[in-house]
Amino acid sequence: MNLTTKQKQHLKGLAHDLKPVVLLGANGLTEGVLAEIDNALEHHELIKVKVPSTDREMKAAVIGAIVRETNAVKLQQIGHIVVLFRQSEEKKVAIPKAR
Repeated sequence: MNLTTKQKQHLKGLAHDLKPVVLLGANGLTEGVLAEIDNALEHHELIKVKVPSTDREMKAAVIGAIVRETNAVKLQQIGHIVVLFRQSEEKKVAIPKAR
């Protein structure tokens, strides 16, 4: 899904008050965690995920794997928190029309 800059800004604004719904633990990115992220995206469409890691390259690899496996769009990353969006069939989160 390709989003315009305006659409991304709108979604970031909506995500501002959200709390992370999935927190990666000591085991890192497992099948269960991926399934939970997938379920959260299906239910909420716009979520935050906390990826605690001191190694930047490892964190980037984990976030890349999450985006690839869930077909989500990474909107923003600040510190350990990443904002993801994937529109579901019901289109619960309204995004502005692309021009």
